[in-house]
Parts: sequence; C-alpha cells; structure tokens
Amino acid sequence: MERLQKIMAQAGVASRRKCEELILQGKVQVNGETVTELGTKADPDQDIITVAGKPIKNEKKVYIMLNKPKGVITSASDPEGRKIVSDYLKGVKERVYPIGRLDYDTEGLLLLTNDGEFANLLSHPKYHVPKTYLATVKGVPHGTELDKLRQGIMLEDGMTSPAEVEYKDVDPDNKQSVISITIHEGRNRQVRRMFEAISHPVTRLKRISYGDLLLQNLKRGVYRHLTADEINTLTQLAKSAKPEGSPRKKR
Repeated sequence: MERLQKIMAQAGVASRRKCEELILQGKVQVNGETVTELGTKADPDQDIITVAGKPIKNEKKVYIMLNKPKGVITSASDPEGRKIVSDYLKGVKERVYPIGRLDYDTEGLLLLTNDGEFANLLSHPKYHVPKTYLATVKGVPHGTELDKLRQGIMLEDGMTSPAEVEYKDVDPDNKQSVISITIHEGRNRQVRRMFEAISHPVTRLKRISYGDLLLQNLKRGVYRHLTADEINTLTQLAKSAKPEGSPRKKR
C-alpha cells in the first residue's frame, strides 16, 4: 500500500505536487470512489485508480535531455499556436513533462520525464540542484557588480542564494560580455532579473548544465535519452544537495 499521489506520480500522471492538486480537486477515484484526502493509500497492483475518468497505468519510465531552441514554449500546449518542446520529441511515445521551465527566449538544456518522483526530486525548492547558464549581457559588468551576484542579491521576491559567476568573454567593441552563472534555485526568469538588478540586461541566455549533466555538443532542437548512470547521479546529487546559501562546488 502506498500513498495515492506517489502511485500517480510513478505512473507518469504528473509531478507529485500536481497529483496532490488533482486529488484535492476530486478528480481521482479508487475503485469507483472519489478520493479527496492526501493521506489515502492504495495498492497499484490491486486497486483500479482513475484520473478524470481514465485509468492510470505504469508506463515505461523515460528520461530525456533536449537542447531547447530559443522561441519555443516549455509547455504541453500553447493556445497561440507557437512551437512547444514536444514538437521536438519525435519518436517518444510516452507523454513526458518538463522538469522546471526555460523561458520562451531562453535556450539550452531542458530535462523531460514521465517519472513524477524524479521530477519532484529535481524541481523541489529544498534540494537546490545547481544549474549553469551562459548569459550574454549588455556592457561589461565591473567585478564589484558580479560580487553582488556572488553574495546574493535582493529581488522583488526576496534575496537570492549566492551564485557562482565568472567572465567567459568580453567584447568591448560591441559593448557586451558573456558570463557564466550557476544558480541553486529556480525562480521565474531568475537569471535575467539578477542581471537587470545590476543594470546589465541579458540579450541571450543558454543553460549549459543541470547538476553534473552537461549539454556539450547536443545540437539545437535535438534530444537524447539519459543513461542509467546519469539518472542515478542526478538523483544522488539532489538528495545530497546543501541547504540554501551553501553553494556546491562544481565537479
């Protein structure tokens, strides 16, 4: 017997937190009875569990890394008809969900899975898995400005955790620079807002690593499946993540 939201997440319905919302909304039934309490347990091998009238089934777990292009929505659908990440997953039969988000104008490493437990582990705020970006910004920030990011900077939704920041390229002729920044949170448009706070707005943003997983030479718009070792490494990294305010050294 396991908690209902855990069974649903393992079956690829959604993340555990989203599954909890579905239960509270009265959209889940066990053996024909609507369940609205989060502590409810069930036997996935014996009980008939339905979500919005459809029985769940244990799908093969899929773990994917996509090099998301700029101008693509990190969503399962878009009412405006713009490109979405699933448009680039030809050949993937399972219904997968993004782990976290990349903005419409942000490119690079995006993870997708139908393993709700894995998604919850990597995206839950308390785990602080490091994510590294290459940010092309207007102008050349002074070292003291980057120190503000290293120490944590106040945004409208609170102080950020200390970031790891370093220059990668400086182009004074075009009045721009490329800076590597590693953050340990996942707030909405966080990197862009951090650079705006020091008056050097981002003109291009690319995520190049997620934990120890590197984008490397994966071509834009192309995906690959993660290896068993990569899945295990990400899982162990999240479980051993340090508390907020204690940035991890990159391996």
